[in-house]
This record gives sequence, C-alpha cells and structure tokens, in this order.
Amino acid sequence: MPINQPSNQIKLTNVSIVRLKKGGKRFEIACYKNKVQEWRNGVEKDLDEVLQIGNVFMNVSKGEVAKSGDLKKAFATDDRNTVAREILTKGEVQVGEKEREHDLSAIRKEIATLVAEKCVDPATQTPYSVSIIEKAMTEAGYSVRPGKNAKSQVSECIKLLQTDSTLPIQRARMRIRVTFPASEAPRIRDRLLESVETVEREDATGNDWSGTLLIDPGQFRVISDLMNKEVKGQGRVETLTFTATAGTSGN
Repeated sequence: MPINQPSNQIKLTNVSIVRLKKGGKRFEIACYKNKVQEWRNGVEKDLDEVLQIGNVFMNVSKGEVAKSGDLKKAFATDDRNTVAREILTKGEVQVGEKEREHDLSAIRKEIATLVAEKCVDPATQTPYSVSIIEKAMTEAGYSVRPGKNAKSQVSECIKLLQTDSTLPIQRARMRIRVTFPASEAPRIRDRLLESVETVEREDATGNDWSGTLLIDPGQFRVISDLMNKEVKGQGRVETLTFTATAGTSGN
C-alpha cells in the first residue's frame, strides 16, 4: 500500500542540491545529477535541462520555497531563472552522507583495481585479484582521500601495503624496448643498464642497438631522460607490457 507524503515534501532521488548563502540567508536549487558540472563547463546551456524543479528554495528537502522579498533583498531581483543561474555558477554542490560513502567506496574499488594491475606476488610474479588487494588495504588501514582521483593515490597505497600489510607485494616489472644508434652503444649502454633489472634480449647488429628490458616502472623516466639527453631524438623507448611474466598482464 503506497504511503502518502505531504505535497510540499520533495522526494530526493537522483538530485543534486546546489546551495548559496547570500544576504544572510541560504538559497537552494534542485538539479539533475551530472548536469551541474555540464552547465559549469559550458556543455549544457538550457537551464530547464539542469533544474529538476524550476524554482528557488530556502530548503529543497522540506519543499520550502524562497519568498520573492528574500530574493529581491539578496539578489536584487525576484526572477527565479536569474537567481537560479547565479546559484548554479557560484553555489556549492551538496553531497549527502550516503552519496559520499558511495563515492569513496567507488574510488577505493578503483584504487584496488589499479594496484592489482600494477603489482604482483614477488615469489610467483603473478598478479593478485582485486578482492585480495582490497582485503590488504583494510588490513593496512588505508583511507581514501576524498577530492583526489584514484590514479593519484595508487603509489601511496602500494607503499602502505608494502609496510603495513602481510601481503607480499611488489610493483610489476615493466617490459620495454630501447633502440638507439649502435655507434652510441659503447658510450651509453652501461649507463642504460644501471637502471635495468633484467636484459631479456639484446641486439647490436646493423645500425641500431636494441634491447628488450625489464625495469622497475620508476626507472622509466630515468631511461627516457637518458635517451633524450644523450641521443637527442635518435633513441626510442617503447612500453611493451606491465608484467614480468608472459600471459599475466590481462591486457
């Protein structure tokens, strides 16, 4: 049997509330999720496509509509579209507790997925499942940083897993191919190999020296910088895969 709700109470489903404090009062508008950012990015220009309800409120959830006198006092106009545009541009998007928890959970899952892609069991050189990484994150007491994307938090998470969890874990070794003129090999080969863990293949026949190498991903920039500095555009560094064991990359 359906439950009757007061007609002035708004059911908050799929809604983003944007709030602006002005003239000593709080004003709110109810918008469709994702549309606020599209409006601010200039992708969406139709106000009706952004607003779920074409009105300005003192409190959206209670259905408390702003009075014309309050709008005139705060915004110097009681035109609700004009006011809504200002709130859209300058206001703060309100995030509910459940939505915040959902967002953090999604970021946590994404971090675990990225860690699983970049790391392996040192003993077998095979990757862990995302669920195992998530358990290790819990064990290590890892906390997601709100406001930062998942990618920017991966390195910090890996370091914490290595120090504060019982899971043996290391970054997957990156397999790369480096090519440069063979005439330069006597000068830079040994310097290059200082940044390499394993030489899988080396070929110095013809005009080029080329090597298929396993490295710690942190050395990729070191090697790229070496090539850029020493062979000035005549060298090439290619990423082949992100795992040290054939067939485990999942790519």
